Amino acid sequence: MLTVGSLGVAAPAAADDPGECNYPSCTPGIVPGVVLGSYCDNPTYYSFGVTSWGRLVFCGSPRRYEPRWFRSPEMHGVKNESDLCPALDGEVAQAPDGLFLTCVASNGASRWERGDL
Repeated sequence: MLTVGSLGVAAPAAADDPGECNYPSCTPGIVPGVVLGSYCDNPTYYSFGVTSWGRLVFCGSPRRYEPRWFRSPEMHGVKNESDLCPALDGEVAQAPDGLFLTCVASNGASRWERGDL
C-alpha cells in the first residue's frame, strides 16, 4: 500500500521521459486529499488521486454514471499509449499528456490503452 509520504510532488520533467517513471511517486498531477467514493471531475486526464491515509485512487465512470473515486489497481507511473505492457494486464498508468491508461491483452500482446473507454 502507498503512503502519503511515498507520493512526493513530482518534478515536471518526469513526464518528459516516460521510461524513467515507473511508480506513482514520480507521476505528475496526482490529486491529494481525495475522499474515496466521492464525485470527481475527469476520468480521462490526470485522473489519479491519493486519500489522506495514502490509498491511491482513480476517477472512474462505471457504466457511464457520474464519475467517482475508486481504489486503484497497481499503478506503473508514466507510460506511452500503445507501448507493450507484458504481465501487467488490468494494471494502470498515465500517459505523458495525463491520459488515463490501462494494460489490455489483445491478439496475443498486452498494450497500454485508454482506460476511460
